[in-house]
Amino acid sequence: LVSQNVFLFNDSVINNICFGNTSVNLNNVIMAAKNSDAHNFISKLTNGYETIIKNQGENLSSGEKQRISIARAILKSPEILILDEATSSLDSESEKLIQDALAKLMKKTTSLVIAHRLSTIEDANNIIVLNQGKIEETGTHDELIEKKGLYTKLHSIQYSKI
Repeated sequence: LVSQNVFLFNDSVINNICFGNTSVNLNNVIMAAKNSDAHNFISKLTNGYETIIKNQGENLSSGEKQRISIARAILKSPEILILDEATSSLDSESEKLIQDALAKLMKKTTSLVIAHRLSTIEDANNIIVLNQGKIEETGTHDELIEKKGLYTKLHSIQYSKI
């Protein structure tokens, strides 16, 4: 699970990335961090991967916490991946880098992606549009755009701001 509300332990960066993964080495952790766009900021921390994350990550930005959570998921390489607004705390440039990394992971993983940013889900095999708790539309991005329904409306609103 990669949630918009990241849970971090009062422990080192490396232990937070490795959480639930007992058979990894530093090279694997660094690769996961690079793939989640976290390596650069981790390398700049006082003690790098050994830096202690304070009380729920109070010494990190929300985007940095998110990247650590994504690195954790990449390292675990799960069979099922749930992304709940996983890139909501990131700027557009970081979001693009992480989407590319997640796309590689999701090719070999069953993924459930919950998102308001439609750019996050455009490549999904199936998109379910919910409106007030009910299914409004389903289909691929192209199919939903062709339907000219709620998805198309939301899409045009989001992209008119760019």
